[in-house]
Amino acid sequence: MKRTITLVAAGAALALGLTACGSGASSGGSGASEGSIKIGMSVSTLNNPYFVQLRKGAEDEAKKQGVTLTVTDAQNDASQQVNQIQNFASQSMKAVIINPVDSDAAGAAVTAAERSKIPVIAVDRAVNGATVAQTVASDNVEGGKLAAQELAKQLGEKGQVVVLQGVAGTSASRDRGQGFTEGIKAYPNIKVVAQQPADFDRTKGLDVMTNLLQSNPDVSGVFAENDEMALGALKALGAKAGKDVKVVSFDGTPDGLKAIQDGTLNASVAQQPALLGQQAVQGAIKAANGEKVEATVAVPVKVVTKDNVAEFATS
Repeated sequence: MKRTITLVAAGAALALGLTACGSGASSGGSGASEGSIKIGMSVSTLNNPYFVQLRKGAEDEAKKQGVTLTVTDAQNDASQQVNQIQNFASQSMKAVIINPVDSDAAGAAVTAAERSKIPVIAVDRAVNGATVAQTVASDNVEGGKLAAQELAKQLGEKGQVVVLQGVAGTSASRDRGQGFTEGIKAYPNIKVVAQQPADFDRTKGLDVMTNLLQSNPDVSGVFAENDEMALGALKALGAKAGKDVKVVSFDGTPDGLKAIQDGTLNASVAQQPALLGQQAVQGAIKAANGEKVEATVAVPVKVVTKDNVAEFATS
């Protein structure tokens, strides 16, 4: 409850702050040259290789296009992210890219920015309760279904499965979980015996998996909603990882791909974080210049196994 009150208050303060910034932060339809465009980007956390790749893709595209990109790390703190969006407004950014810590909490910040004519691009995760200029994301629901199909294949369509969930409130966790739940229904001999959040974090993945193994000693499969949690789970599983217990995850990060090569991680649904960052910057530039942008840009996902990991690990 205290966290909710804090976020509401922060959102209200942001609305006032952006109103005060007024036309100084406005860019809609100004036709500014690319060299004069300043874009602010708030990333949920840079303590995760996936989002480091996303930032790199955005920075490379900004350099290529000759625009100024300022990247901040919200450190998985929704209130801090609200403050970062407010700061971007006071710095006269022409567009803002947000990778939400919390899809719901981001709504107030995005609404206030949009009211001040600052277009907002959501990347990797959606924003709830507000309208953004564009959402650039993987099809997480479809990816969750693909993960379910691959895990079922690895298990011979039978067994007990646990699910390591991501950060509650994020569209990525919700959508991947939804897709997996829908997909696994096609396999009546597979039972999901436990689901527990590990917040997309490797250390928490280790701790949660350790606890789940104590209460579910007969588990034969794991779906982790990102590679970081899966890598933690692999440590908890020890020699069982990839053999007695099949593990499928999501993201296709370098460490995840290495685990697939090593045979401890059976598969990962690979995203393209650098491409997500690149396309978010492209959308931000167009929006800053008042150009029409597509409401949604879907970046493809693909299942990576030991059979095809080489093409991803070398790309």
